[in-house]
Amino acid sequence: TVSGGTNAPYVWAKCPEGMGSWDLFDKLLREAHVVTTPGAGFGPSGEGYIRFTAFGTAEATAEAMARVKK
Repeated sequence: TVSGGTNAPYVWAKCPEGMGSWDLFDKLLREAHVVTTPGAGFGPSGEGYIRFTAFGTAEATAEAMARVKK
C-alpha cells in the first residue's frame, strides 16, 4: 500500500506484515542499497511505514525502485 507522491516528492509505503519501519529500512539498505526514512521517526502513527523521496533525478529514482522491486 502506498500513498503520497501527488504534488509532493514523498511516497509512503506500508511495511510488510510483521515488519517494523526500522526493520524494512535496514533490509532495503543492506539488500537494495536504497536509503529510505523509517516512519517511526515521525511518531507512533508513522510506525509501520517507510518514506521514499524523489528529490533525486528521475533516473536515480527509477534505479532505486528497480532495486527495491528486485
